[in-house]
Amino acid sequence: MQQSGDSLKQLFQQEFAKMVAVISKLYGLEHIETAEDIVSDTFLTASESWGMKGMPANPTAWLYAVAKQKTLYHFRRKKLYDQKVMPVIRNAQPEMDTTEPDFSPQHIRDSQLQMLFAICNPAIAAEAQIGLALRILCGFGIDEIAEAFFSNKETINKRLFRAKEKLREEKISLEFPPDADLPARLENVLRIIYLLFNEGYYSKTQNRVLQQELCVEAIRLCLMLTEYEKTNRAETNALLALMCFHASRFEARITPDDELILYEQQDESKWDQGLIRQGIHFLELSARGDRISTWHIEARIASWHCIKEDSPQKWQQILQLYDQLLEINFSPGVALNRIYALYKAKGREEAIKAAQELDLTQHHFYWLLLGELQSGIDNEQAQLYFKKALALAKTIPEQQGIKEKIRKLSELH
Repeated sequence: MQQSGDSLKQLFQQEFAKMVAVISKLYGLEHIETAEDIVSDTFLTASESWGMKGMPANPTAWLYAVAKQKTLYHFRRKKLYDQKVMPVIRNAQPEMDTTEPDFSPQHIRDSQLQMLFAICNPAIAAEAQIGLALRILCGFGIDEIAEAFFSNKETINKRLFRAKEKLREEKISLEFPPDADLPARLENVLRIIYLLFNEGYYSKTQNRVLQQELCVEAIRLCLMLTEYEKTNRAETNALLALMCFHASRFEARITPDDELILYEQQDESKWDQGLIRQGIHFLELSARGDRISTWHIEARIASWHCIKEDSPQKWQQILQLYDQLLEINFSPGVALNRIYALYKAKGREEAIKAAQELDLTQHHFYWLLLGELQSGIDNEQAQLYFKKALALAKTIPEQQGIKEKIRKLSELH
């Protein structure tokens, strides 16, 4: 029974999004909530049936067959209702197709890709796009999304409801954008995928500094784009390379107590060499394009970070890449990372001077970096910086890590 429950949970993660995409593709995005209800009811039926009779030989086929039956029953009943009870409204609306859903692998892939473009529509707020992606494309529950956003179920439900209303108001359909619009629409899709990855990589939840499941889903969605000729572009491969390089250090990046381990203290033997090789593979594929995107530069920086041994060439290269990145797209995170590269390439004093010229005092990483740079030069000043970082840190693991740094410096007095 426990094994059946675990398998059903895994199947829900794998199949919920596929079935919702196919049913929404067939009946339209205005019925997306109905599609979610039908699929959820399918899994409820599976839970009851498998609990009594045991899991079928092919559970995925069983789920598809039941989902088809429930979909046809729902929409045929609705059609009958419309014809008998509301003939005037029916005449004002297009005839509803009651063809059974096509759960073939090709149709599932196309429906999910089209759903990805529909959800990542610029008409919808970026935060809502990530929430919809987690719910509809990744099969996350409302509780899990609330945890990911450091929010509550009520807020997430309202956010998803408004986003779905926006899908209906804007009459967004499940289809690939025209070829002329594809590059711009793909850029937005890639941006949302990376935001999803970052939600996991720089987790803001109370008790976790890393949410690997969000990162894994972001990589899965990006991989899906590489399997379709029109979206398998240089920038898609560059983003995939970037996420593979970052993901390769998951195990080395946190302690068993879920505290963050800084790059210099990480155990290189825990880096995932398979993911690093994947990153190199996708980085090579990304070089086939005719333009350099921010994803290309960030991926090259991340690839240098997968070489643990320090060398002047390494940090000079990273510093130049950060300079190039800041010219294209300034962000506080990039500016702070550049300061660290500057420290490694040209020393503490030049890095401290450059950091003090930045106006990033509302970011706890800014004070944390200053504290690190001052440690060993002026420990009293370093403590003051760490205390400012502590006042701005949002998660418990981050706060604990900073307190430990303050404690160690205090022992030196």
